[in-house]
Amino acid sequence: MVLSVHITDHPGDDALAILRGALAPGVHLTLGETAGHEYEVLVSGRPRREDLTARPRLHTLIVPWAGVSSQTRALALEFPHLTVRNLHFPGAPVAEGTVALMLAAAKLLIPADRNLRKGDWTVRYNDGASVLLHGKTVLILGYGAIGRQVAPVCRALGMEVLATRRSVDQAVEGDGVTIHPSGALHDLLPRADVLIVALPLTPETEGLIGAVELACLPEGAILVNVGRGPIVDEAALYHALQSGRLRAAGIDVWYNYPKDEDARSATLPSDYPFHELDNVVMSPHRTGHVGEFRRLQMEELAEVLNAIARGGEAPNRVDVQAGY
Repeated sequence: MVLSVHITDHPGDDALAILRGALAPGVHLTLGETAGHEYEVLVSGRPRREDLTARPRLHTLIVPWAGVSSQTRALALEFPHLTVRNLHFPGAPVAEGTVALMLAAAKLLIPADRNLRKGDWTVRYNDGASVLLHGKTVLILGYGAIGRQVAPVCRALGMEVLATRRSVDQAVEGDGVTIHPSGALHDLLPRADVLIVALPLTPETEGLIGAVELACLPEGAILVNVGRGPIVDEAALYHALQSGRLRAAGIDVWYNYPKDEDARSATLPSDYPFHELDNVVMSPHRTGHVGEFRRLQMEELAEVLNAIARGGEAPNRVDVQAGY
């Protein structure tokens, strides 16, 4: 079967070579601006209306990373005949980053490192400076590609693992993890010594964790957010950390992002001064960025395209109504 695929953003020559080498013989690629091209599959993270219109053979849009932006979701809803898929390849690197943020926050590694560079050993003599994770309970919001890889690491550390998932309607157990429906959130929060947010941003999840939810956590809990910033209310998170109600946080996803290349070295990630708090580990939305990023991306993209070309059921279908 011949499949015509157009990619709007050139991934680079090396990545393109990986993709071409992994594609089935019948998959034909074109790149760049969509004008003048006919295609059945469009690969674009930020498709425009003109990319989707006046192409009668177009049946699939692939967003080449995890998640679908609100703009892309809104546009896709106007084209209900299109199947939307995305890629889950960042799961492993983000899972590793999640564990790193959890441990760094629990052990106050960043201020300890900073102070020791100045000759200050004070933190060594504070027995309460670090949190023992062994024997504690972690609640993972979003038991998907990231959560499924974080869970066994937490179990290996001696933690009880709870999780939520939209697709279950009652609690189920598997691999030492108890998975609950999303609606059980408020019942689970008081049990969560560590709360890990690994959800996509959708109309349902925006603002999901606010002042009320943070107050439900045990005093001294730790929060890690690798989903999207606005899932956790910005002001409520800052004040919970500033007051010490939350013991610590590891944050990879934020509220303000650089608007252009010049702003990359001069943009604070929030309107609140998280950077002044010692109990926050700040990461610039980079847990998924590893040296193997492009290889992983191209290999999974090839897997999805090959499945479509074979006429079988391809992976990673997005529920456009739900947003993920």
